[in-house]
Order: sequence, then structure tokens, then C-alpha cells
Amino acid sequence: MVAIVDCNSFYCSCERIFRPDLWEHPVVVLSNNDGCIVSRTDEAKALGIKMGEPYFQAKELLEKHNVAVFSSNYALYGDMSRRVMDTIGVIVGMENVEIYSVDECFIDVSKIALSQLKDVAESIRDTVVKWTGIPVSVGIAPTKVLSKVANRLAKKHKVVTQGVLILDTPRKVEQALHKTNVEDIWGVGRKYAEKLNKMNIKTAYELSQQDLQWAVNHLGGVVGERLVRELKGEPCIDFQPPLSVKKMIATSRMFGKPVSDIASIKEAVATYTARAAEKLRRQQCVAQTIHVYLIPKVEHVQGQKFRHGASQGCYVKLPVATALTNELTKAARQLVDSIYKSGQLYTKAGVTLSDIIPDTAIQGNLFNAPTTNKAAGNRLMQVMDNINFSMRKDMLKLASIGTTQHWSMKCKFQSPRFSTRWNELIKVQ
Repeated sequence: MVAIVDCNSFYCSCERIFRPDLWEHPVVVLSNNDGCIVSRTDEAKALGIKMGEPYFQAKELLEKHNVAVFSSNYALYGDMSRRVMDTIGVIVGMENVEIYSVDECFIDVSKIALSQLKDVAESIRDTVVKWTGIPVSVGIAPTKVLSKVANRLAKKHKVVTQGVLILDTPRKVEQALHKTNVEDIWGVGRKYAEKLNKMNIKTAYELSQQDLQWAVNHLGGVVGERLVRELKGEPCIDFQPPLSVKKMIATSRMFGKPVSDIASIKEAVATYTARAAEKLRRQQCVAQTIHVYLIPKVEHVQGQKFRHGASQGCYVKLPVATALTNELTKAARQLVDSIYKSGQLYTKAGVTLSDIIPDTAIQGNLFNAPTTNKAAGNRLMQVMDNINFSMRKDMLKLASIGTTQHWSMKCKFQSPRFSTRWNELIKVQ
């Protein structure tokens, strides 16, 4: 059996922890640059506010119903996520936890007796909300895909399920699949959902009854076969180690306003490179390839939805794999020179590190003599990371990142970083 714990309206719940006046009040959180609605409370959903709706389109409705609006506060959300996952780890053992996203984790409950699953699930639900303030829903089923089905129904029917649903019999699994549309199945995207609906397959149950060869032919080969097997109750998606190494690390952001000068673009790219390098060092790895891309602004054409041009980017294979911010930043800034076009307005930039290997497996290059002392560089990075982790974000940084950063994202409605900044601690009077 597999369990999945999913935080309810996670971003909104994080904001509510420090604003008791907002409990049972409609709340939404916006995406980067205050663009779209990415998290809604049940009260906001009841008002007809749609997920992914642009803020400017929903603004009138939000103001009409006095909905609390927040910009994304990733420092707060990341810290609260860590607390939730640590709490779950205390209950079931961290070795049994697979962190799937910032607000979700799978749990291996195969060693727990079926008769005890409900008690464990309720203990997780009650302990997480008591220790962290974040409400969660728990779904348990024979496979990962079915556990996602259970979790969705547990969350959708909170009054009946109390946030916990266990599919521990074939009858319960069948009933849950009948209640789930194909577009709501984990792993079924919009295009496949449309394709299945045209084939008159509208529910998860109907999909689960399909032949495995049919799944191979119509749902993307082995991936589709694996999905149908999971719906039939056959585990096919393995657990990932708690500290699995990422094969690719990407950091990108929209600019607060279109940018045309190369100095600002290089500052942004250097900033994103520094963030990616920190993540790389955190998993004790180095990267062999760095890719930089820019997205230009294009004039809005009547009848078309897009406002951005095609991504423009290039990459370079590094002479020697590295995790040093200064070396990665130097390469990234040189790539900007190759991409940048004078007079062009850009709306977004991104950096991707790939060909990642453990930092114990670095192979030297006989034709590229080292220009820096690697040991000293590693010590410098360790000092920077330690200070930035304890003092938080950019206390120490390279000069190439800049100080003004007028290109940075809009965060008009951002709340304080209550749990990670001494000067932003909540005050109780």
C-alpha cells in the first residue's frame, strides 16, 4: 500500500498560519510577477475564482468579495514545506518518505497492517496541522496512481472523509475510479484527456478496463501501459530515495518589466546561476553543461493569446565540471553575449545546469590548465552557503549579481517571511 499526503491549498494555508483573521476568509496567491492565481482556498473557489486565471482578469471579482491577495512568498513556503515533511518523517520514518513536490509526499506504508492504516493516516493529518498549522489530506491505495485518486477524493469530499480516504478493497477502488474523470488522473494531460474523451473513455474506471496493448498503442507506449497497470492495482512506479540526485537543475523568472539593456540581463542571469549553483552544491554534485535562454517580448496580435516570443538560447560544455558560482556565472554571462540582440526587449531569462555528476567524480582536462585554486574556491562557496543559509538570501553574493536589480519580479502583495527572517518575525502584543 502507498499513501500520499497533500497539503490543502498549500500557499494559502502558509499565509493563513500567521493571519488568523483570514481563517474561513477567501484567499488567493499569485504566481511569479503577480501574474496568475496559483492557489485558492475553498472559500475563493466557491466564488468562482479559477485556477490559473490572470490576476488582472480576476481583479474586479477579488475586490468585490474582499478576497485576500498575496504574492508568492517562496522563502516562507519552502520553510513550511520542510516542517511538514520533517513532521511526517517523525511519524513514519524519513526513510519511508518520498518528497514529490513542495506540498506533496508519498509514504511507503506496505509494512503497516491494513487494520492500522486509518489510525496512521489520522495521526499524520492531526499531527501535521497541530505542529505546523498546515491542513493536509491523506489518500492510501495499492499504487501511487490510485493513492492520488484517493487523495483527490479525500480533499474534494472533506466533510464526509475528514481528509482521509483508504482504498483497501477492490470494491472501494472501483467506486473511486467511477467518481474520477480521466482528466483528473495523475499523469493524464489535457491532450490525452481530449483524446480519451473522443474515444468515449471518460472515467478512470473505463480507462482501467482497457487492454495493456491498447495502452501501449494509444497512451505513449510503456508510460501508458504503466499508467493502466497502476489503475488496475499493479504497482509499477518505484519509490525514489529520500535524497535522490536531480539530473538537471533549472532556475528562471519573469522580469518585473521588459528589459533591454545587456547589463541588467547579465545581472539576472548571474542571479539565477547563483541559485542553481547553490542547489547543485546542496546535493554534492557538479555540472558539466550550462544552458542560458532569453525570451523576447513581441507585440500582441489581435486574436492570439501569447505575448512572448520563442525562447532564444545556447549552451556550453564546461572544460571541467564545477559547482563554483564564479565559474558558472562567468560561462553564463558569456552565453548572454552570444544570445543578446541590441534594442530587443526581453521578458524572461533562465539558466539550466545539466550533465550532473557527483563532485567526487570530476575528471580533469589536460588541455585546460586550472586558473583558480579549486580547494580555496570550494571553501569560499562553503562559507557563502553557510552564511546565506543562516542569514538567508544574498547576504554574501558576487558583484555580478548587482545591488539594485530593477529587473526583479513584481511582488506587490508579498507577506513577511515570518519563519526565516529575524526582522520579519510576527509581533504579538
